[in-house]
Amino acid sequence: MRRILGGVTVIALLLGAAPASAVARTDDRLSWTARHLGRQALPERDGWAADGPGTTGGAAATRERTRVVHNRAELVDALGGDNAGNAADATPKLIYVDGAIDGFEGPGGTPLSCADLADPAYRLDAYLAAYDPAVWGRVPPSGPLEEARVRSVTNQTRQTQINVGPNTTIVGLRGARLTGLTLMIDRASNVIVRNLTLVDARDCFPAWSPADGEAGNWNSQYDQISVRRSENVWVDHNTFTDGDNPDSAQPVYFGRPYQVHDGSLDVTHTASLVTASWNRFTGRDKLLLIGSSNTVGPDVGRLRVTLHHNLFDGVLQRLPRVRFGQVDIYNNHYRLGGDDFQYALGVGVQSAIYAQNNFFTVDAAVDPADLLYDWGGTALTERGSWVRQGAGAARPVDLLAAYNASHDPDLAADAGWTPTLRRDPVLPAPLVPLLVGPLAGADRLPV
Repeated sequence: MRRILGGVTVIALLLGAAPASAVARTDDRLSWTARHLGRQALPERDGWAADGPGTTGGAAATRERTRVVHNRAELVDALGGDNAGNAADATPKLIYVDGAIDGFEGPGGTPLSCADLADPAYRLDAYLAAYDPAVWGRVPPSGPLEEARVRSVTNQTRQTQINVGPNTTIVGLRGARLTGLTLMIDRASNVIVRNLTLVDARDCFPAWSPADGEAGNWNSQYDQISVRRSENVWVDHNTFTDGDNPDSAQPVYFGRPYQVHDGSLDVTHTASLVTASWNRFTGRDKLLLIGSSNTVGPDVGRLRVTLHHNLFDGVLQRLPRVRFGQVDIYNNHYRLGGDDFQYALGVGVQSAIYAQNNFFTVDAAVDPADLLYDWGGTALTERGSWVRQGAGAARPVDLLAAYNASHDPDLAADAGWTPTLRRDPVLPAPLVPLLVGPLAGADRLPV
C-alpha cells in the first residue's frame, strides 16, 4: 500500500487527514502531507510517463512559484499571469487548488452565462431554424449564423480553457473542484494533475455535423483535460463527472441529442508518454480518446499511454478508444450497463492495445462480446479479464474470443509489443474491485 501511494502512510490514508502536528491549510501554511504530495514525482517505471526523463512536474518550484489558489483569476496568475501565453511559461510551478474554481467566473468574481459569451449575432433558435436538415439539407453549416457560432466558441475558449505550461504540478486540497473549465496541456511537457474533481466542462455552442454518422451528430469542443503535443504527463487520483448536467438530460434537436460535453481525458495531436492512474470516471458519455484522426502521419510512433487502477463507473464509450498508440490497460475496474452503453475498448487504426487483468462488472443485458469495438484496428492483446454479469458469479472471460465468435472480421490476438513500464506486479483481476473502488478518485489522498 505504501508503494501505491508513493510513501504516504496507510494511517494517514485511513484517517483522511494530515498528522496532528500539521499546520492549517492557508496560502502560506500547508500540511506536511500536502507539501509532500505537491513535490512528489511520478515513481520510476510507473507507466509510459516514466519513460525518457520521467515526470517531475513542478517539484522544483521556488517558494515564489508555489501558490494556493481559490478562483479562476488566481489560477491563471499562478500559471504565469496571462492565460493566452501561459502555455509557454516553462518555469517550474506548484499550484494547490483550495475550494471550487469555476471557469465561468468573470472579472471580480461575477458569474458568466452562455449568453454572456455568445456573439451578438448568434442565437440558438435561429441556428436551429437555419440549419434544420429538412431546410438546409445534409451539408455542413455555413454563412453568417455559423460564423457567429464560431466567434462564440472563440469567446468561450478564451474564458473557460485554462492553458497549462511545462514543468507544472496542480494538486487539489481536500474537496477541490474545477467546474466548467478545460485544463489544456498543449506543447507543455512534464505536467502532473492530481486529486481534483473536474465537473461539467460544458460547451455553450455545440456544432451540428450532418455528415457525422448516418443521421448527423452534435459535437462539442471542450474536454476536462486535453493533452496535445506534450510528453511526460501524469494524471492521478482525479474524479471526472458531468455533475448535475449530464448529456442524458439535454434536449434533442434534428433527431439527435444536443451533446454539450466532449471527453474526460483526451490524448491527441502527437502527444505521448502519459500515465493515468487511480482516477474515477463517473456518469459520462465520451471519456478517453487517444488519437484524434485516422490519417496516417505524425501520430505513428506516438500516443503511448498507460491506464492502470482507474474506475469506469456508469460510463458509455471510449474507455479508451485508441488510434496508433501502444496503450497499456491493466488492473482497471469497469462498472458498465444501461440502455445507452456502447463499448469499453475501442480498437482503432493501427492501435496496439495491451489489456491485462481488468475486471468488468456489467448489467445482465451486456454481452461480454460487446465490450470490444472495432474502429478499423486489426489486433489487440487481451488476457486475464474477469466479468461479473448481472447477478451471476464473477468468472474469467476471454473477451477477444467472445468478440471474434460474434463479429467479423476477427481481431488478431497479438498487438505486437509487451509492456515493460509497470511499477508493481499486476494484480489478479478478482482483487481489482477490492482495491480500486475505495482508492480511486479525488479526495482519497491525505491532503
